[in-house]
Amino acid sequence: MKIELKKFGDMLISRPAGREAYLALSAYNIRDLKSDEPIEIDFAGVKVLTPSWADEFVTKLAQRFSRVTLLNTDNSSVQATLKILRQYSGVKL
Repeated sequence: MKIELKKFGDMLISRPAGREAYLALSAYNIRDLKSDEPIEIDFAGVKVLTPSWADEFVTKLAQRFSRVTLLNTDNSSVQATLKILRQYSGVKL
């Protein structure tokens, strides 16, 4: 399954917004998926990504699914946030 983050906006900045996005995705799109289902998280179109938003969304996906691939991570904000998540979240991204 491919998840396009731009559907949640181009400035993904707050922990409550990240939590809300994850809960919406969980309720409608990934509820019945198995933990080994391949998940692609596409960062195309995202201008700003903060660690708090990503922790609520990306970290939770990585904890739930074993096969997560990150796409279009060339934005410096996305790169910096992913580096922080890798250091502190304990999940493999």
